[in-house]
Amino acid sequence: MSTENEGTSVPPAPSAPPVPGESPATPAPVAGPAGSAPPPEASAQPSPGQPSPEQPDDGVPGESAPAPGTHEAPGAASGAAPGAGGPHPAAAAGGWPPPPPAVPSYADGGGGHNWGASYQPPQPKPGGRRGGLLAAVIVAALIAGGVGGGLGYWAAERGDNGGTGSTTVAASDTPSDLKRDPASVAGIAANALPSTVTIEAQGSDGEGGTGSGFVYDTQGHILTNNHVVASAADGGKLSATFSNGKKYDAEVIGRAQGYDVAVIKLKNAPSDLKPLELGDSDKVAVGDSTIAIGAPFGLSNTVTTGIVSAKNRPVASSDSSGSSKASYMNALQTDASINPGNSGGPLLDSRGAVIGINSAIQPGSSGGIGGSGQSGSVGLGFAIPINQAKNVAAQLIKTGKPVYPVIGASVALDDQGNGAKITEQGAGGSAAVTPNGPADKAGLKPGDVITKLDGTVIDSGPTLIGQIWTHKPGDTVKITYERGGSEHTADVVLGQRTGDS
Repeated sequence: MSTENEGTSVPPAPSAPPVPGESPATPAPVAGPAGSAPPPEASAQPSPGQPSPEQPDDGVPGESAPAPGTHEAPGAASGAAPGAGGPHPAAAAGGWPPPPPAVPSYADGGGGHNWGASYQPPQPKPGGRRGGLLAAVIVAALIAGGVGGGLGYWAAERGDNGGTGSTTVAASDTPSDLKRDPASVAGIAANALPSTVTIEAQGSDGEGGTGSGFVYDTQGHILTNNHVVASAADGGKLSATFSNGKKYDAEVIGRAQGYDVAVIKLKNAPSDLKPLELGDSDKVAVGDSTIAIGAPFGLSNTVTTGIVSAKNRPVASSDSSGSSKASYMNALQTDASINPGNSGGPLLDSRGAVIGINSAIQPGSSGGIGGSGQSGSVGLGFAIPINQAKNVAAQLIKTGKPVYPVIGASVALDDQGNGAKITEQGAGGSAAVTPNGPADKAGLKPGDVITKLDGTVIDSGPTLIGQIWTHKPGDTVKITYERGGSEHTADVVLGQRTGDS
């Protein structure tokens, strides 16, 4: 799982679509010579000759897991189509206008004319007053045409827009009149953005990055990821910038590498801080709406949406440097777009309550956006459930150190699919099962394969660790394990380990 935090370039926009050619104009009739007799009166019904083509609508084109080996399980050490109907056949062939339909709508029906049939004009009726009446009608039409042309010219002059010939229509509601429902995405974002910060961390060696965080309480504590602030934890520089542009220096209060949770505190914090409401991540359901806020690739105050794609997803993540130990989480999975820089930002539910801390992504294999070597979102983002994160935050604010529940046994991290196997030897040559520890008291031994914890299937060491870390020291869990081909169960009272060691 990748948790990098760097910017990148934006690919160019697509070219504009081609503009279809204009339909040919209908030729104007040629006037007869002066003084000639008026032409015979034409029928009111139009000629059934070749129809003009239809005008087309303008088209719109459409973390990497830790190195194999052993890990002391908590205890010993420890995811615009074209318009309806498709293009016109003639357009697909490159020609315009399209040919007439094979069977016009009025062929052999109604009008009594076949396609292309000759038209016979009626004979003129005798009478001396016919020409004078027709001349009067023509004069009246010319006068009306002149008046209409004058009015049109006057209207055009009055409505001229800088000589561009363009006419615009204003919407009935101006932006100041728009009212957005507080429960809409826009309403939730407007409420949450002022309480979300962009964090800049810089180590004493000048290295660092950008991440996100959110206001945890009115005392100025900000909740974020450990990997966002780790570079500035020892003698570095740390700052938090709010959506209104105000920037504050900050310091690390405590961080938990195993949980990937950290708490920082603003120096000279403002008195009007508004903490985000914390939800209940245990009550989240797959399919619930999600809203992620952060600074992907350094683009502060970015809002994306999606759903909860899965719950209780075992994830082992670390930064790209490979210099840090892995973090383990029983994560919420979301398809909301999460990218490097979103780390530490809030994952909200449809009420605007925080249900998780965005922490890791499964990157694509394309090598990065714009050739930067850093991949972006492929719709597989993972967040630390807020119920776990707030317990860790309370410990960090109180003591500055994390507390981990443990079983006191070292398990293999590279076996997948068959459970979590207790190793024959612990880290640094220590005992795989801590003497007189929780696992030892429950009768577990090296070589045992743990397959379930409280009914949850355990397929690997990281999954076991993530599940244990959703509990608290002192909790009793039921462990199912295999030994010599037989299945056994044991109740284990979780112990504790303080600090990252």
